[in-house]
Amino acid sequence: MKLLLKSAKIIDSENEFHNQHKDVLIENGIITKIESNITKERDFKEINLPNLHISRGWFDSSVCFGEPGYEERETIENGLNVAAKSGFTAVAVNPNTFPVADNNATISFIKSKGEGHATKLYPIGCLTKNAGGSDIAELYDMNNSGAIAFGDYNKPISNANILKIGLQYAQNFEGLIMSFPQNNAIAEHGLVNEEINSTRLGLRGIPALAEEIQIVRDLFLLEYTGGKLHIPTISTAKSVALIKEAKQKGLNVSCSVTAHHLTLTDDELENFDTNTKVLPPLRTKKDTKALLKGVKEGVIDCIISDHNPIDIEHKKVEFVNAKYGTIGLESLFGAVNSVLDLNTTIKCLTVNPKKIFNISCTPIKIGEKADITLFNPQLEYTFTSEYIYSTSKNAIFLNKKLKGKTYGIIKNNNCTI
Repeated sequence: MKLLLKSAKIIDSENEFHNQHKDVLIENGIITKIESNITKERDFKEINLPNLHISRGWFDSSVCFGEPGYEERETIENGLNVAAKSGFTAVAVNPNTFPVADNNATISFIKSKGEGHATKLYPIGCLTKNAGGSDIAELYDMNNSGAIAFGDYNKPISNANILKIGLQYAQNFEGLIMSFPQNNAIAEHGLVNEEINSTRLGLRGIPALAEEIQIVRDLFLLEYTGGKLHIPTISTAKSVALIKEAKQKGLNVSCSVTAHHLTLTDDELENFDTNTKVLPPLRTKKDTKALLKGVKEGVIDCIISDHNPIDIEHKKVEFVNAKYGTIGLESLFGAVNSVLDLNTTIKCLTVNPKKIFNISCTPIKIGEKADITLFNPQLEYTFTSEYIYSTSKNAIFLNKKLKGKTYGIIKNNNCTI
């Protein structure tokens, strides 16, 4: 396959062609030319799209696909197709399957199901057996089978000693430990952010303290044990401050934030739309501002979709009974690009997360394999159901105005345009 990208603006701050319009020739999956003008030959497939921008391939470190066990929500095959259409050349898949991914056999199965697609699948393994929080899972075996990190998705590790042991043990193979930031004793049966809106709407609240006190504990443990800790889906202003302080102390900690926590607040709860029921809950404008500042300052390393398809039987119910979660791959770029500058957004989707999760971040350079995302950052549109490619339709950004649309990806000698 020979592809010719015409007049593509390269967005890559570490690239000599950064912010320049170039023609890019790709032959059999390898970048062979980057020039101001490349003449099209007969056997080239030309890609000439409005306001075409390209960057290194995007990576989302938190997606759920359901398979095995919850195929009615999303299969791995369709999930990877959704990711490709949404601009992601790689995704890390959470272990909240049935059975959960807590052993090398399940990790191997998930990884094998992801082979042969344009988007690369990287499994995350559970930190504890059956995600029960009581016993450490087979971390070393899962690491050998391809797991790139270990954490119990959306389940906090209430036993501090379990996290301590995990952080110590994973150092033997430089493993990355993930700890969901919520203290369940404080969150208890809360549903949404504990603030004015929760009181006004009569919904049980989850205070910001539930997240922050867990982060304080985890950072103390990290300081004691050493190792590598990743805190996913932070959502409060104080959490940003705590992680900033920990990084200044030299702790090896990283964190991520979702697109919806960067752009939406608990004002969205007004109509009791269950698509707005997410975990952590949507917070206040003060928190959103602090999270955006944290991204700009480099305190927050990664931006994620936390893509979590939920079938209609578990979403189109009373708010109190609905499951947490929203799909987000399709809307991530358009949402984040509306509130952040393009260079920061791309860095948080490429270089930063790939370094943390220890996967290759291939530059747009002659002689390198093509691992490229193609997009138009200026296109404004309303995110309607026609833009949803997932099997489940629980989209928090449904009917929201977004800015920026992806064209597709080039990866593994595949082009999804």
